[in-house]
Amino acid sequence: MLTLDFHPTGRHFLQIPGPSPVPDRILRAMSLPTIDHRGPEFGALGLRVLKGIQQIFQTKHPVIIYPASGTGAWEAALCNVLSPGDQVLMYETGHFASLWNKMALRLGIKPEFLGLPGAEGWRRGVQADMIEARLKADTQHAIKAVCVVHNETSTGVTSNIVAVRKAIDAAKHPALLMVDSISGLASAEYKHDEWGVDVTISGSHKGLMLPPGISFNAVSPKAIAASKTAKLPKAFWAWDEIIEMNSSGYWPYTPNTNLLYGLAEACDMLLAPEHGGLAGVFARHQRWGEGVRAGVRAWGLEIQCADASVYSPVLTGVMTPEGVDADAVRRIIYERFDCSLGTGLGKVKGRMFRIGHLGDCNDLTLMAALAGCEMGLKLAGVKLAGSGVQAAMDYFASHAAPVPMRKAA
Repeated sequence: MLTLDFHPTGRHFLQIPGPSPVPDRILRAMSLPTIDHRGPEFGALGLRVLKGIQQIFQTKHPVIIYPASGTGAWEAALCNVLSPGDQVLMYETGHFASLWNKMALRLGIKPEFLGLPGAEGWRRGVQADMIEARLKADTQHAIKAVCVVHNETSTGVTSNIVAVRKAIDAAKHPALLMVDSISGLASAEYKHDEWGVDVTISGSHKGLMLPPGISFNAVSPKAIAASKTAKLPKAFWAWDEIIEMNSSGYWPYTPNTNLLYGLAEACDMLLAPEHGGLAGVFARHQRWGEGVRAGVRAWGLEIQCADASVYSPVLTGVMTPEGVDADAVRRIIYERFDCSLGTGLGKVKGRMFRIGHLGDCNDLTLMAALAGCEMGLKLAGVKLAGSGVQAAMDYFASHAAPVPMRKAA
């Protein structure tokens, strides 16, 4: 048997930007006995989670739930609305946008990858004016969809989806708007209906605080209409059968029952009015992000995201000085202080590490992570301008949590 719980004392600090730590409350819910997925109890569970996840996406339209990772939801989104050889416009904000582009190529779609040049392009969000200009030039409306990443997990940039919607509308273009909010959902503000998104892709293992294994497509009526004529092969991913069976709380195949127990619990936690509901969730994440960034600035290190208007509330990318291997720093922090940090990916591998501040988290969790980072940076020989730990403490102490905690006793 694998030995996974190898930490001698205390808990491991999982500060990667997903999978995020799973709260005990959700673990307990997942431990309940598996039930008949064709029985009446499951139908009630199915309707409950479908209603809850609609509220999380802020949509009145269907949300399809797959027993898959976010990558599966990427593929489902593309194959349900597109046909072989269709042109799509994708915007490069980082590693995950690049992977989605690679998938489109493998599916026989023709993606055009738009973006700012080089690694500097990974330090900023989607430039909506570039999308507008390209769509205006597409007078024959050959481009069938615009695909963007909401929160780019590899860089710590949260793009302005409202601006992208306005760009498509300003170009008077009929392209679908497809958004990856795998790491943004339930951490950063997101409004599927109000923002005019046609397909939103997400997953369970970030802000929803679940283990990996559930993914989602939130779909608009326009996207459903497109799916009726799309020609890319699809069977498992097909929306029509799932939407039909979901109307009574069931799935056309065996769903991941125990993860759905956890999803029901997660929705209850995120939507709870006594904790501020979704507005409280978003405010908590914004505050945590500000506190962590205060620490990084005090160290005198650069933040990977170069535009303060699109700082992510989910994670912060920390750039190490020239000649300092960020992965070597991460290794020291892991081996000495039992804290896992996100690695740099793609164009920024070895140049930065990522601190997750999402989900089942609080001020002291982040203070511990920042202390581990500060000690690790010093052990790696990085000369710091000051104490990031002190700066973060000062920020959290002077900026009260938006929703006070309830007394335990």
